[in-house]
Amino acid sequence: MTIVLHHYETSPFSEVLRLALGLKNADYWSVIIPNIAPKPLLTPLTGGYRKTPVLQIDADIYCDTWIAAQAIEALPGPTLYPEPLGRAGDFIAATAGGPMFFAAVGAAMAPIAHKIPDAFWADRAALFGLSRDLVKARAPHSRAQFTAGIARLDDSLAGRDFIGGDAPGYADFALYMLAWFQRRFNPAAPILDPYANVNAWEARVKAIGHGNPHMSDAQDALAMAHGATPDLSEAVDAASGFRAGQPVTVATEDPGADKVEGKLLRLSDREIVIRRDDPDARTVAVHFPRLGQVLRPA
Repeated sequence: MTIVLHHYETSPFSEVLRLALGLKNADYWSVIIPNIAPKPLLTPLTGGYRKTPVLQIDADIYCDTWIAAQAIEALPGPTLYPEPLGRAGDFIAATAGGPMFFAAVGAAMAPIAHKIPDAFWADRAALFGLSRDLVKARAPHSRAQFTAGIARLDDSLAGRDFIGGDAPGYADFALYMLAWFQRRFNPAAPILDPYANVNAWEARVKAIGHGNPHMSDAQDALAMAHGATPDLSEAVDAASGFRAGQPVTVATEDPGADKVEGKLLRLSDREIVIRRDDPDARTVAVHFPRLGQVLRPA
């Protein structure tokens, strides 16, 4: 089994998977990708999926942090879903990746928005409708919402090492990326100073580390996929209105999302898997979560 993480250093959702791989003490290849489109050497694997990170296990490609976390959970090592929270950790992680995330982004990026290249803002405007002017205009509200969320997190961490108790998991990593993102742009992060429980918890999560990454490049990742065989088994929910082998498109719900085309392999309430054939990657199975994706006949 060959594991490849396609990411870039300042990507907050990539930090979630880096920590998940760290918890598993996994060996994996690290491929740094552009933080904006186009991503010409990643597209043969994903079909044009715009977001970061992407996890590759041989010729199975996982697009979205949650679906990638499910693949990492199957690796040997401690679970990403320790008791007593168990799978309830997914709902905490969803909160971290939703309203709190955009507040965290605004609070962190507003002070340095003028330093960020125009190309980045053009990319995020096309995908999310996010612009430099909007981030700057919303800065006071973003900061207030971020600290309100961190205050609740601080309360939740009182008397415990991690959000679910004694053991770290996916929920911790998703929450941690919010504070981590602040420190990427302002290492001192005085905005976090009043929250002693959060600061202590940050140190514990950071100590987990990123496992055992080995630097590679996108061409090698394509070769890894080209030489592997993905899981092409078929299982489509009969009540879904779709059928196995049907040409489909998959896109995130973001306003500017690109459609990924392929043939449907598997469909359930949890996952969408399509087959793609590409001259550079050969045959790959591309995995998406069902939640948050728009699936349509091609």
